Amino acid sequence: MALYQQQELKIYNSISGEKEVFIPINEGNVGMYVCGPTVYSNVHLGNCRTFISFDLVFRYLKHLGYKVRFVRNITDAGHLENDADSGEDRIAKKARLEQIEPMEVVQKYTVDFHNILQKFNNLPPSIEPTATGHIVEQIEIIKEILEKGYAYEANGSVYFDVLKFNETHEYGRLSGRKLEDMIPNTRELTAQSDKKNPQDFALWKKAEPQHIMRWPSPWSDGFPGWHLECTVMSSKYLGEEFDIHGGGMDLKFPHHECEIAQGEAATGKNPVHYWMHANMLTLNGKKMAKSTGNNILPNEIFTGENPNLEKGFAPTVARFFMLQAHYRSILDFSNDALMASEKGFNRLMEAYHLLDELETSETSSFDVSAWKQKCYDAMNDDFNSPILIAQLFEAVKQINIIKEEQGKITATDLEEMKNTMSVFLYDVLGLVDTTNGADGSEGKKLSGTVELLIKLRAEARANKDFATSDKIRDELLELGIQLKDGKEGTTFSLN
Repeated sequence: MALYQQQELKIYNSISGEKEVFIPINEGNVGMYVCGPTVYSNVHLGNCRTFISFDLVFRYLKHLGYKVRFVRNITDAGHLENDADSGEDRIAKKARLEQIEPMEVVQKYTVDFHNILQKFNNLPPSIEPTATGHIVEQIEIIKEILEKGYAYEANGSVYFDVLKFNETHEYGRLSGRKLEDMIPNTRELTAQSDKKNPQDFALWKKAEPQHIMRWPSPWSDGFPGWHLECTVMSSKYLGEEFDIHGGGMDLKFPHHECEIAQGEAATGKNPVHYWMHANMLTLNGKKMAKSTGNNILPNEIFTGENPNLEKGFAPTVARFFMLQAHYRSILDFSNDALMASEKGFNRLMEAYHLLDELETSETSSFDVSAWKQKCYDAMNDDFNSPILIAQLFEAVKQINIIKEEQGKITATDLEEMKNTMSVFLYDVLGLVDTTNGADGSEGKKLSGTVELLIKLRAEARANKDFATSDKIRDELLELGIQLKDGKEGTTFSLN
């Protein structure tokens, strides 16, 4: 019997506003689509939180024994600056500013995206399609929607007719918005607009003469609408109906709402059975924004090169910090919170290593089987990683009690505890043991070596031998060890 048949998983479905028992369309198989990045800049931390949240979902579904096809797209065209179908293409704008080809922008930031997620130990998706690789399919689905009367062509652009769709369907049911309430709050159309109604959205946009990224279509040389690409790629690789669609909370409206409308208009079917949305990340209690300086990039966490941080933190510590909050909760990022997470992470790893040192007995003072099921219960309750982590710390407490000979454990229970901790720490939470060795000896040796070099560097600086000082710093950096000088002395982090 597969593990998923023994564990009842419930998922909070954004469209119903309730936790629902997860029943995939095809038993034993899960189709999951997650909106990927628009690759015109370095991936920011809020995006990383979303992708780490869905990596947790992917990992747990795989652990339960499901065969998962996980599709996460790359948006490399069609995402305009304004959700109201106006402004420049974000990638084309970056290309113009940097005076390079748009696909150079795409390549640069796609590589950055992959590198950062690899550092966070995210598993790669099963398929990672691009918008530009599916122009033909996007044109075909526009033809279908036009044929069914839910879109119209105007001056070379094609728009989805939201009012027409709403006559027989319910536009706004995911976000809880009623179309009649949206209309009074919508700005009047400008004389230049080709839309019939302000709520309509572009399926295809005619390219202006200065627009770099363009493709031929039956209507004009232009480019597809941003919402359309996800409908096309999800349906191509997962079918007209699939199990899970995920993304950030900010995508619920209009992006995901438009996806539902397009899917239903094209096929007459409900495209997604379970909608999942990850919440936002704040910094020091405020919204992250580059303009205010209240912002941090993932690499700045790893190096500590940010005024909000005292030092650098290992990627796995940052991952652990994010998983200590439920994916649907707002999470505030701060130096103090990271410091606390680092201490907690080290306690977990130290306790896991202690398991090999425990003496076994004829009886156990701790009910390991019941504890194990509590770990599963936490994840079965809408992937509740903070409750799972609390259960892992309960194991830490029991390990220390047994170590101090205040409790007992049988050999069988010890093996079960070790296997369970390994599964949830590494396979499900996706943490990486940075201590490098069962007893942490390799990590201690590394720390001791770097501390010695820090001491030699300090002596060189005191002797005004800045050439040697800089050489130590630079050569350590080449090895992936970042030094940071602060008021309390010099600290280091592994990149």
